[in-house]
Amino acid sequence: MSKGLRRGHRPSGNTGSNNRPRFWGRHAVTAALANPERRVRKIWGTREALAALELPPVLPITYADVADLARMVPSDAPHQGIVIEVDPLEEIWLGDLLEQGANDRRPLLVLDHVTDPHNVGAILRSAAAFDALGIVTQDRHAPPESGSLARAASGALELVPWVRVVNLARALDEIGEAGFWRIGLAGEAKGTLAEVMGDTRPALVLGAEGEGMRHNTAAHCDELARLPISPRVESLNVSNAAAIALYAAISR
Repeated sequence: MSKGLRRGHRPSGNTGSNNRPRFWGRHAVTAALANPERRVRKIWGTREALAALELPPVLPITYADVADLARMVPSDAPHQGIVIEVDPLEEIWLGDLLEQGANDRRPLLVLDHVTDPHNVGAILRSAAAFDALGIVTQDRHAPPESGSLARAASGALELVPWVRVVNLARALDEIGEAGFWRIGLAGEAKGTLAEVMGDTRPALVLGAEGEGMRHNTAAHCDELARLPISPRVESLNVSNAAAIALYAAISR
């Protein structure tokens, strides 16, 4: 069984005490508060913003003005009057995720060296919107939990299972053994995603922008496929490609 850490067990660029990540913004904060698996340690906010939330009675609350909150987050971050400090979510194993989805046909997303937190956050949001089984990344080549990622995910960080694995090639082997058809998205592929996917249960594999999938990752896919985009555009942002691929997978 491949074992992978779930999310954010490495410190992020926006951390508080004990390297705990800090989230900001209404969607990220309310989703974290609603997640029974997420432990929120502290909350800071304006009186107006905090009055609109249902807060646990044991949660330490600090009232702050907008200027104070702005100093707690990256420059120009849209904190919307709320900042929280949280514990990273507990780890989840790939084998457990595959077992949970054994009786459904939801697509799985595999990200190869996609390191930008805004892209991963946007992919999580699309994964939630299209009811993906989860996402799989290599632990050393994926962003940790952070406020920027949680903001881009708009609450989906709390909804979509995220497995971090040590070895992506071994994880793809396990995914294939679980009955998924591993489809790597590559602009040079001959067949389109719709042609290659057919009636399979897809695991959609996407590489980083520019470099794309690594050769070893592609070698562990069953087939490669391309999105049928206009020749006037060389490629799509990886988060846009993920959204389109997920839509294609669920609309067959």
